[in-house]
Amino acid sequence: MKNYFRIVIAIGIFFVLGLAVFTVISFSSFAVPSIDNDTVVILNDIAMDAAEDMDSIKDAGYGVEFVVIDNTGDILADGRKDKSEKITVESAIKNRYPYKYIVKDNHIEGAVIIVDNGMDGFRQLRMTIIIALAAAGVLIIAGVTAYGIYVRNNIVRPFSRMEEFAGKVAEGNLNEPLMMEKNNMFGVFSESFDIMREELNASKHREIALQKKEKELVASLSHDLKTPVTGIKLTTELMKAKLEAKGDDSDMHEKLDNIWKKADQIDVLVTDLFTSTLDDLGEVKISMEDVPSTVLKEIIAKYDDKEKVREDKLPAVIIHTDPKRMSQVIGNVIHNSYKYADTAIDVDYKVVEKNLEMRIKDHGPGVPADEIELITNKFYRGKDQKNEEGSGLGLYIAKTLMEKMGGDLIPESDGDGLSITLIIPLS
Repeated sequence: MKNYFRIVIAIGIFFVLGLAVFTVISFSSFAVPSIDNDTVVILNDIAMDAAEDMDSIKDAGYGVEFVVIDNTGDILADGRKDKSEKITVESAIKNRYPYKYIVKDNHIEGAVIIVDNGMDGFRQLRMTIIIALAAAGVLIIAGVTAYGIYVRNNIVRPFSRMEEFAGKVAEGNLNEPLMMEKNNMFGVFSESFDIMREELNASKHREIALQKKEKELVASLSHDLKTPVTGIKLTTELMKAKLEAKGDDSDMHEKLDNIWKKADQIDVLVTDLFTSTLDDLGEVKISMEDVPSTVLKEIIAKYDDKEKVREDKLPAVIIHTDPKRMSQVIGNVIHNSYKYADTAIDVDYKVVEKNLEMRIKDHGPGVPADEIELITNKFYRGKDQKNEEGSGLGLYIAKTLMEKMGGDLIPESDGDGLSITLIIPLS
């Protein structure tokens, strides 16, 4: 629409320039005066009357302004209203006044000059044409401009609003209705768009509600599964204790160990799934408190069932964390190290500004550089780990919990295993 108004402005400029050129040309010296036949007849009559009797023309009414001069330039008769201008044959020629010599007995006695070069009618016609052209141009430009405004208000703007509306719908903003003007010629079309928005919005809410119910069901099932899994683990431990009490050294011990390990794997998966689902529902509860840093050693001892963890000196500081969630984070990291690397695990600590940095490093194959930023994504599993059992939730949940506790989890791999740095806020 901007181009349309630019074209209208350009047309207006060209029209004004054309009108100016026409005006200049019409005022130029190329304009030739127009002398009609009546003027010629009157000029002849005055010349003849003057030749016969000069006194007779002084009081005669010829209907024109004229001057009669002799050969010396003296005025013999003056029929002008304004007698201030000096009239000669030379000035008459210059001003293009009609003139005729008075001839008597084959001698020129003087000249008759009509003080009217015929330009008055030409000027009047010229001015009439200029005014008519200007008025016509103004009307045309005004009409074209009015039509452009009408098109903009009734066609372009409604389509622009629908374009903006479509963009908002594409962005997922389904709550803002499409505003429609009263005289919008696309009213029915616009209303159909708004009805579509309402249906999409209702469908979106139904989908969100359904997804929430599904997540609540998964959370409920995950929670319910933990009870029988815990029962299996306890039963297995009880059976091993009884076999040991009887001195039974059969392969039953190995089978019970396998059962316990599988039950423990299920327990970890169910816990991760339960935590992930609660996070999606926005119901992960974090209870922050100030605890001594020694709680980290207790958590490591709890999950170091293979006794391969080698700890550096732990600074005696007070950390601000949720011990239960921190236990879940460290448990996930150690579990992953044993599962994918099964090497010794080095744990070192250092205080940096207002945080305690806890680095947990194994010496396995590590993670490729192009995957290191992805391993904390939900359900992501490394290309080399497709044959291993797992859900891809462990590090995602660990990082999520660390962020909720005001810290962070940073994975790094330098070719000698994988290191996970936990940023734990100090009290």
